[in-house]
Amino acid sequence: MIEDIDKNKIPKHIAIIMDGNGRWAKKKRKLRFFGHKKGVDSVREALEGCIELGVSYLTLYAFSSENWSRPKLEINALMELLVTSLNKELDTFQKNDVRLNTIGHIYDLPSNCQKKLEETKKLTAKNKTCTLTLALSYGSRNEILNATKKIIDKIENNEIAKSSITEDVFNQYLDTANLPDPDLLIRTGGEQRVSNFLLWQLAYTEFVFVEKMWPDFNRQDLYDSVLEFQNRERRFGKISEQL
Repeated sequence: MIEDIDKNKIPKHIAIIMDGNGRWAKKKRKLRFFGHKKGVDSVREALEGCIELGVSYLTLYAFSSENWSRPKLEINALMELLVTSLNKELDTFQKNDVRLNTIGHIYDLPSNCQKKLEETKKLTAKNKTCTLTLALSYGSRNEILNATKKIIDKIENNEIAKSSITEDVFNQYLDTANLPDPDLLIRTGGEQRVSNFLLWQLAYTEFVFVEKMWPDFNRQDLYDSVLEFQNRERRFGKISEQL
C-alpha cells in the first residue's frame, strides 16, 4: 500500500523496461499489437503513480534500436500507436505538470512520429513536476560510442584536453546529459537483463524484476517496487558503517 512507503526515501528517477506485451497478447490468442495497445494503460498507471509518490523523473524503454528488426507490420502499428497515444495523453501531461523528453535516434522514426513528439515536447516544455523520457530507437552501446566519438573530435580540434575528461564530462555527451542516473530500474515480464538500456547510467541503480507482463502492471506494482527499493542498502562502494 502507498501508506507503507517512506516519503523521505522516494527514488528521484525510475527507469522501466516495459517487457512482455507480445507474450501477454499471445497468451490471450490475440495479435501482438493488442498487447502494446493495452500497455499504454500501464504507462499511464506508472506515470500517475510516480507523480503521486513525488518521483521527479520516469524513463521508459519504449522502442530499442534492435526493435527495428521486428516485422514491418508490427513496427508500423507501434509507430501509429505512439502518435495516437501522444494525442490522447496530452491532457494527462498538462493536468499532472509532466514534461515530455526523448532519448535515442529520433530521426529514425517516421516523420509523423517526429512531428508529434516535437509538438508535444514544446507544449509541455514548461512543466516541472515530472519529466517523462521515452527511449525511442535507443541503444546504449551506440550512445556510448557516439559520445566517445564526439569527445575524440573535440580533443583533435583542441577544444578540450584529454586530461580534462572525467565521468562528469563524459556524461555531458550522453543522450541523458540533463537527467540524473536512475535510482531504480524496474523490468517486467520475468526476464532479468538490461537489454542494452542505460548501460553507463545504471552503474549504481537498484534492480527490481517483476514477473507480471507489462500490460498487467499497475500502480500497486509500482508501489511494491518502490517498497523493495526502500528496503535495500545503497552503499555506492562504501561499507554500512560509513553511511
